[in-house]
Amino acid sequence: MALTAKEQKAKACIFCANKKMAIDYRDIATLRRFVSSYMKIAPRRRSGLCAKHQRKVAMAIKRARQASLMSYEAK
Repeated sequence: MALTAKEQKAKACIFCANKKMAIDYRDIATLRRFVSSYMKIAPRRRSGLCAKHQRKVAMAIKRARQASLMSYEAK
């Protein structure tokens, strides 16, 4: 029997699960996981992050964009 959207188990936050993993604006490979193909920041329901880490990832992505490490739009 298939589960509906409300019945599905929520993803565990990867930063909470892996305490050694840090959020850094210079780590582009990690940040790319949390943006869409159009370079939009993914919402919590898609990324699976907790509220605390979603805020930190969003700020890191914005800093990486300002430092020209990530683009604002898809190439």
